[in-house]
Amino acid sequence: MYEWIKALHVIAVISWMAGMLYLPRLFVYHCDAEIGSKQSETFKVMERRLLKAIINPAMIVTWLAGLWLAWQGGWYVSGWFHAKFVLVLVLSGVHGFFSARVRDFAQDANTRTQKFYRIINEVPTVLMIAVVVLVIVKPF
Repeated sequence: MYEWIKALHVIAVISWMAGMLYLPRLFVYHCDAEIGSKQSETFKVMERRLLKAIINPAMIVTWLAGLWLAWQGGWYVSGWFHAKFVLVLVLSGVHGFFSARVRDFAQDANTRTQKFYRIINEVPTVLMIAVVVLVIVKPF
């Protein structure tokens, strides 16, 4: 059972990260769309669907499967796992931040620039790299 849950966890992580990398790119392009335009309304639908249909469910499955694996594998006592856990908490916070931005755009209340979204787009990437290194290398 452990290997099946691990496979589910990896699939969920890939899905979560795909969405977390794509959503801020949508924000970058949405910044250029005139409020009320067809393009802006299309971005709203894309952002909402991406969040509700892919990112949110993938995060939930990632957390549930990951916690089960940590418990069953006894990883919760390992230093590398503690560091990974903190990084996943931070990534979950970024997820929450992106969710709030989807709401802002839906209400035509975005106050941030394209440049901001281009920079924030790198945060999930850096967190993902650090988590993968911790899981594969287990440096401590």
